[in-house]
Amino acid sequence: MQNIITVTNLQKSFKNNHVLKGVDFTVRKGSIFALLGSNGAGKTTCVKILSTLTKADGGSATICGHDVFKQADDVRSVISLTGQYAAVDETLTGRENLRLIGALKRLKDSNAQADKFLAKVNLDDAGDKYVRTYSGGMRRRLDIAMSLMGNPEVIFLDEPTTGLDPQNRIALWDMIAQLADNGTTILLTTQYLEEAEYLADHIAILHEGKITAEGSPEELKKILPIGEISLEFATPDVTKKAQELLKDYKLKVGRKTIEVATDGSTQQLADILNLVNNNGINVTRFTQSQPSLEDVFLTLIGERKND
Repeated sequence: MQNIITVTNLQKSFKNNHVLKGVDFTVRKGSIFALLGSNGAGKTTCVKILSTLTKADGGSATICGHDVFKQADDVRSVISLTGQYAAVDETLTGRENLRLIGALKRLKDSNAQADKFLAKVNLDDAGDKYVRTYSGGMRRRLDIAMSLMGNPEVIFLDEPTTGLDPQNRIALWDMIAQLADNGTTILLTTQYLEEAEYLADHIAILHEGKITAEGSPEELKKILPIGEISLEFATPDVTKKAQELLKDYKLKVGRKTIEVATDGSTQQLADILNLVNNNGINVTRFTQSQPSLEDVFLTLIGERKND
C-alpha cells in the first residue's frame, strides 16, 4: 500500500508556545490513521497545517504527492476537512446545505450528489427539514456528508464525535469505518482511547509536540510487556501455599486470590498453572489480562508509572 500522506519534522510555535516539535508520520492509502493525544497536544494544529489553514514554521508534508506548503491549491482539490464543530447553515435544509457545497465545488451533478450523500448518512427523511431542527448527531452526519461531496481522496476528521451521546458516537464510528472500506483515506484526531482502538488501522500518540509511539492497537499494547494472571483458591491456607510456590514472581496477594505479574505470554501462563497444579494445589478460577491501550497511553504521557 502506498503512502498518501507523508509528514516530516513538522514544527509550529505560537509566540513562546512550541506546539509541534518535529512531528513525523505517514498514512497509507485507504486506511484510518488516528492521531491520539490529550487536549492541547497539538492534534488540531497538525490538521490545520495539513489542510492548508495554518502555515508551519518548519518541516515538510505531502498529500497525494502534492507539497502542502508549495502546492496548496492542489492539496485542497484532493482533501476535505470536518472540524470539531459542525460547519452547517442552520437557516437551510440539509439538502440545501449539500447543494451549496456542490455549487461551491462546481459539481455538475450537485443535486444528484446531494441526494446520494443524504442517503449515505441516513438523512433521507430529514433532507428537507431545516438544520436548526436537527439533533447533534444529525448535524455531525450532515457535516461529514458535506465533506464527502466531490469524493475527496483524503478526509480529515478533527475530533468528530465530541459532544455526541454513546448511541450517535457508535453510529458515526460505523459510518467512518464504511468510508475507509470504500477506499477513502481518513486522518482522525481524537482524545478518546476507545474511538482510536475501534476505528484505527494505525495510531500515533502525540504528546508535548512529538510522536511518542505509533503502530496498530495491538502493536502499541506490546510496548508494555506486562500481563497479569489472577488466581483464585478455595481457602486462605491454600493461598498461602501457592504464594510460597510463586515467590519468584511479582505478586499481589489477597485472602483467597493471588495476582501474578507476567510477560503476557501463553507460555508463562502455562508455567504458572503447571507449577501450582503439579504441587497438588487446586486453582478454583483464573483469568489472564493484557495491558490496555489506556495503560500504554497513560504510561507514555507520564500519567501512570510502572515498575
